[in-house]
Amino acid sequence: MTSTDVHKDVEDSGPSGYAAARLRLLQEGARSGPPRRSALSELTDDWLAGLFTAGSGQPRGVSLIAVGGYGRGELSPRSDLDLVLLHDGSDPTAVAALADRIWYPVWDLGLALDHSVRTPGEARKTAGEDLKVQLGLLDARHIAGDLGLTAGLRTAVLADWRNQAPKRLPELQELCAERAERQGELQYLLEPDLKEARGGLRDATALRAVAASWLADAPREGLDDARRRLLDVRDALHLTTGRATDRLALQEQDQVAAELGLLDADTLLRQVYEAARVISYASDVTWREVGRVLRSRSVRPRLRAMLGGGKPVPERSPLAEGVVDQDGEVVLARAARPDRDPVLPLRAAAAAAQAGLPLSLHAVRRMAAHARPLPTPWPAEAREQLVTLLGSGPSTVDVWEALEAEGLITQLLPDWERVRCRPQRNAVHIWTVDRHLIETAVRASEFTRRVHRPDLLLVAALLHDIGKGWPGDHSVAGEIIARDVAGRIGFDRDDVAVLAALVRHHLLLVDTATRRDLDDPATVRSVAEAVGSQGTLELLHALTEADALATGPAAWSSWRGSLVADLVKRVSAVLAGDAPEEPEAAAPTAEQERLAIEAVATGGPVLSLRAQTEPPVTAEDQPAGDPEPLGVELVIAVPDQPGVLPAVAGVLAVHRLTVRTAELRALDLPDGVEGSVLLLNWRVAAQYGSLPQAARLRADLVRALDGSLDIAGRLAERDAAYPRRRGVVAPPARVAVASAASRHATVIEVRAQDAPGLLYRIGQALEDAGVRMRSAHVSTLGANAVDAFYVTDAKGAPLANAEAASVARKLEETLRG
Repeated sequence: MTSTDVHKDVEDSGPSGYAAARLRLLQEGARSGPPRRSALSELTDDWLAGLFTAGSGQPRGVSLIAVGGYGRGELSPRSDLDLVLLHDGSDPTAVAALADRIWYPVWDLGLALDHSVRTPGEARKTAGEDLKVQLGLLDARHIAGDLGLTAGLRTAVLADWRNQAPKRLPELQELCAERAERQGELQYLLEPDLKEARGGLRDATALRAVAASWLADAPREGLDDARRRLLDVRDALHLTTGRATDRLALQEQDQVAAELGLLDADTLLRQVYEAARVISYASDVTWREVGRVLRSRSVRPRLRAMLGGGKPVPERSPLAEGVVDQDGEVVLARAARPDRDPVLPLRAAAAAAQAGLPLSLHAVRRMAAHARPLPTPWPAEAREQLVTLLGSGPSTVDVWEALEAEGLITQLLPDWERVRCRPQRNAVHIWTVDRHLIETAVRASEFTRRVHRPDLLLVAALLHDIGKGWPGDHSVAGEIIARDVAGRIGFDRDDVAVLAALVRHHLLLVDTATRRDLDDPATVRSVAEAVGSQGTLELLHALTEADALATGPAAWSSWRGSLVADLVKRVSAVLAGDAPEEPEAAAPTAEQERLAIEAVATGGPVLSLRAQTEPPVTAEDQPAGDPEPLGVELVIAVPDQPGVLPAVAGVLAVHRLTVRTAELRALDLPDGVEGSVLLLNWRVAAQYGSLPQAARLRADLVRALDGSLDIAGRLAERDAAYPRRRGVVAPPARVAVASAASRHATVIEVRAQDAPGLLYRIGQALEDAGVRMRSAHVSTLGANAVDAFYVTDAKGAPLANAEAASVARKLEETLRG
């Protein structure tokens, strides 16, 4: 359909013709992106111009103006129509009638309309009071009526904006910062707002406003393309949802990707992240330049007065060879030669990060254009500068992003391209893969005093997830890549082996500590064999904590830290030559024995609740400050009977208590006391609110054991009381038998979506299978539960292979049902 056909449809059929032509345009598969947005704007212009001129006795001194996105000619399928009816004030009655003639047909078609009726003076006054109105008027475009009136307003608004720029630009920057605080960063969000999040379309519009002020300008390379890509995604989002939305929800990403002809939702998100990164970086550079210009304007008159006129010469302070600090930015020295100094990019970056200063855009671009590639292996200075950059703390992030924006990172580390802007569809992770790696290095820089080889710790932090861009287990793929990268950047054979081991086993400590029985010698020996040396264990401990802290708040806690520290202590003893002792039945404490005797005497369960604390640990491993709670220890003694595990787990679920660790064992009673008692020693925490009283827990446990408390029904009622929300469909539960994990029990691993009553369902299924649970190790990461259960047969022996497989299969069927 040509623009002539569109215009003819509008003339022939009026509003209904516009609606039909609009629908045909949006359904054209061959036209998308900027051509479709432009065609939709032209089509709408023609229709509105027809409405404007349709009546008799046209008022003079009136014009219809498009502002905002419509003013830029960028109408998405469900965009608002932002319109101003501008008039000279000579005939308000006629203007009101004209407004009705335009607004009502727009509303009748169900189109969103943002409209106003103003004189030029009113428009300028409102713009002076409301920054958002002024931004919209900067893109004002004439549609119909008095062209001179429109041109006069445009000229006046631009003049006002430029005259007021020293005042208005700081306001605009603050507005952008507040919006970023509310909406987050587009380049890391799994469900981003394409317009409002930092790096989105609002920020791109703000950069246009800065350029219009003539005070500063954004780096233009790639900026228009990034903005176009975000607009294309928004178009596809509008078409697939049929709604005027800017939020790219998870359940709609596959459809949007298909509409754009992309492989999958991950490819879509990666393109969105790359575009957002370009806009965010351009914003950082632009606002830094605005600040510099405004500072120089305020200082220059005083300097001129002091110096008697003339232009002041900026001070240049040396930072490193070929690198200086000028006006709060790191720039290249006049004698620097990037074409002859291949280490210069890393030296400049390390100097900037150490000084806590930004790298000049001009310097980064000059180095990207002219720097020679480093030889293989790298010279020692290059490796040292990389380590210095990684060890500089939070300032590393901005410097790294500056290098990455101009392609220097992939020049230095070609494998980086596979993880760049790669999304992580896991609620625990708050960053993309590449940003997570840098955040891990930042966290690791806090632990460099804890290890003998901080350089290996920092490089391992940078590389530990580098395998996530490849198929299969990222730890296995990452080990291969780490060997290659470590060799290329100049580490010797022994150091390469250590780095490869750190990448291969970076999840080993936390996985083992939270999912295995640390009292089982097989557990400790297997970790010791994998780690191999005290030095590697020391590095792996620090890397584990840095990785978890850089993942997100759900990935690390004092509880996990204490478990990992306990495991490291045991493995260190094995590496030092002390063989772990075979586990023996631990003698009951006085408290446990008291509870057991009381349980026999009363014939029912008894329990105690006790808060556990541990002092926080400093970088030097010395306790400091007030104790931090690790949870509440729940000890239950109950006469031996079937169904104890699901009964206890169910009662805790009903009371909204999260189980962190669980242990169940038969207790030997003192001489003269008859009967058999089961002792449960669990660590629990309240999901929210305060803990229930022990007496109330006991009363519900009595009812659960005698069958009068319908746990399944109570949990179902509570689940039904909450409305179902749309979202990602969780992958099905997986249950597996961990072979050779223990000589004393069979270890069954469960990976499932965390939900109220999950442990109750697992306990009930194990009870139905006729197995006994020796201990449970429960770990919840975000929405995912990763639990391990040590089970035996009725005689206390590990299950036969066939029986273990059958139990695992039935448990998986139960959880998937």
